[in-house]
Amino acid sequence: MDYGQPVRFGVFLTPHAAQPSRTLELAALADELGFDLIGVQDHPYQRRFLDTWTLLTAIAMRTKTVQVFPDVANLPLRPPAVLAKSAASLDLLSGGRVELGLGAGGAWEAIKAIGGPVRTPGESVAALEEAIHVIRLMWSGERNVRFDGKFYQLDGVQTGPTPLHPIGIWLGAYRPRMLSLVGRAADGWVPSLGYVRPADLVEGNRRIDEAATAAGRDPRAIRRLLNVGADVPVEMLTSLTVEDGMDTYVIGGIEDPEALRWFAKDVIPAVRAAVAEAR
Repeated sequence: MDYGQPVRFGVFLTPHAAQPSRTLELAALADELGFDLIGVQDHPYQRRFLDTWTLLTAIAMRTKTVQVFPDVANLPLRPPAVLAKSAASLDLLSGGRVELGLGAGGAWEAIKAIGGPVRTPGESVAALEEAIHVIRLMWSGERNVRFDGKFYQLDGVQTGPTPLHPIGIWLGAYRPRMLSLVGRAADGWVPSLGYVRPADLVEGNRRIDEAATAAGRDPRAIRRLLNVGADVPVEMLTSLTVEDGMDTYVIGGIEDPEALRWFAKDVIPAVRAAVAEAR
């Protein structure tokens, strides 16, 4: 299972509130070294973390070419209409370098503690599907837009701004209903190794492809991203691409300048060369 997509690499940066300047320096270095993406987790209830959107904005202003995205945005604490405006605004400010990772939510007690809703698994998926529609409506630039959902409503809103480029919506998904939602409505899938095994990726991609085909969409247009650790060897990254269908790797555990340089110099070219040879 290989969709033939270019192999891309990103960095997963932790939003440490105690070391904001270090995070910005690492982001600037990742940009300089040619990484494709910078992802930041979104846990607003974590007192030791900076706000993710504020940090992504600061990163975007310190970099030139690297894309930025929440990995993944906590939907229960981010109303989708406002989230859409935030993403579109930063896309304009950054020259078209924003993508939108989106999650249905988790850690419900912590979400409740900060004032968010508590949802059942079924409600979470339904709310996420509604949110995708709301976000795309808010990016449409249309006037007097209405949406009447169970969880979210728009009542004659004047939408905008429109993003500079078509922002992808990438879902953090694991269970069958969420995987089907990726296929019929989203632009990418972004699970984490550890929560899934390589065999799970094959099955997940199969479910996504079936749902995409049933919805009249081209499965090959859906991005397949994976959060992985820096300890995953070249051979495994190659196999994840040409056998399991993934195309983009967001690397955690390399929040050190020398580690970033090592990965960019030794690992990325080796993986791309091995994938090219296998293809």
